[in-house]
Amino acid sequence: MSHPVWPVVVVGAGPAGLVAAITLARAGIRTLVLNRRNSVFLHPRATVVSLRSMELFRSWGLEPELWAGGDDVEWRMLLTTTLSEAASGSLIEVGYPTRSESALLSPTRPAAVPQDHLEMVLLHYLQSLPPARVELALAEDVWKTADGLRLRLGAGDSGMSRVIRAQYVIGADGARSVVRQRLGIGNFTTEDLEKAHTVVFHAPLWDVVGPHRYGIYVTETPTLASFFPAGQGDRWLYGFGLSPEERGMAPLTEEQVIARIRASAGVTDLPVRLVGQNTFTFSGALADHFRSGNAFLVGDAAHRVTPRGGTGMNTAIGDGFNLGWKLGWVLKGWAPDSLLDTYETERRPIAEHNLARSLDPMGSRRSVRDELGFDLGDRLPHLWIETPAGRISSLDLLGPGFTRLTTEEPSAQSDKQSVLPPVTTHHLDRETAAALGADQPGGILLRPDGVIWDPPSSAALAAA
Repeated sequence: MSHPVWPVVVVGAGPAGLVAAITLARAGIRTLVLNRRNSVFLHPRATVVSLRSMELFRSWGLEPELWAGGDDVEWRMLLTTTLSEAASGSLIEVGYPTRSESALLSPTRPAAVPQDHLEMVLLHYLQSLPPARVELALAEDVWKTADGLRLRLGAGDSGMSRVIRAQYVIGADGARSVVRQRLGIGNFTTEDLEKAHTVVFHAPLWDVVGPHRYGIYVTETPTLASFFPAGQGDRWLYGFGLSPEERGMAPLTEEQVIARIRASAGVTDLPVRLVGQNTFTFSGALADHFRSGNAFLVGDAAHRVTPRGGTGMNTAIGDGFNLGWKLGWVLKGWAPDSLLDTYETERRPIAEHNLARSLDPMGSRRSVRDELGFDLGDRLPHLWIETPAGRISSLDLLGPGFTRLTTEEPSAQSDKQSVLPPVTTHHLDRETAAALGADQPGGILLRPDGVIWDPPSSAALAAA
């Protein structure tokens, strides 16, 4: 029996899968996303959207929607005895720039946006893109054939399982990835490092901290615990580690949890409404490979970090975009298959760094200077440019193909569009070009992510 072939099937609709699918759909690639849930998690989970992630979402026009579901904070950690004593707390860098630091680096800044809101915004945007289709289904098996890949989807409303065909598969199906397991890709996993308890609740804590609005609060009463704003005006995450003795005890009652939150807040009569509780284990993992033929792993399927440092979701977002534009180029005939090998080459070092950071008990405490490069990479510097249509960022010049920045006047030869990928040229004044490193002969040639295209790779691409 013949089955229609999807150019790309994305297994999983978390941040990595959604970003990959959006990038592909924006390039006009027909993409099927398999989502095993009919709604996003109600647990906020991750709460920091990095500077580079926000730059990507800004380029898609999603920035206002994301800000609408987040909290206006500075990305610093405040260490304090209780939240009511925030005025006397100590500020600690967490690797993300403040708004004033961001203004020098970017047209946007890191956001405090809960993951459930982010996923909802991305899912709605994906569903608005015609080449994309989102289907409620669970992939139970994946295997290679002579003409591509096959996926067996679990029984749906019809009660029947079915098989679909794909040219490429992106495994974005989390830490227990079926795609990774079925393809036989090994997965290094750390031992359970620590058990922690998290609570989602509503309480008027902004009234307690007043003007001291930050992305993380660490309180010392009754023991070390952390508060994270999680949107919706008064929704928060509260987390604390469990001692070896506590791990073997019965789960905490609602009354015990509320008493602990009130003690950490320093407000004995704080009105608290619990939404949910969860105990989880800190551990990390790294897949042996991120690619097997025409199948790829992104996000937690490829690497899993602990919550320390807040890098997990942002690493996943970076994966999705990096693989998405490269796969789009290959499917459009703009680049050879070898371009896809650079996905792992470029993303593995970042995953390894963020994993090592998350395994460090002090991994949440990092200077902006030390961590910013792992977020922004080697992308084009941000510079405000005045145009007849108004002020834009240099990052707004980037397009879906190559972007050339130069001071040289256009010529008939340079205007030819027979080259693939297509090249969009922007002619800059010498001062602007010098600030962007584009004042050299021929200017600079940029990828969609703002990274300068490597000349040897460029020659190989032209030859292909």
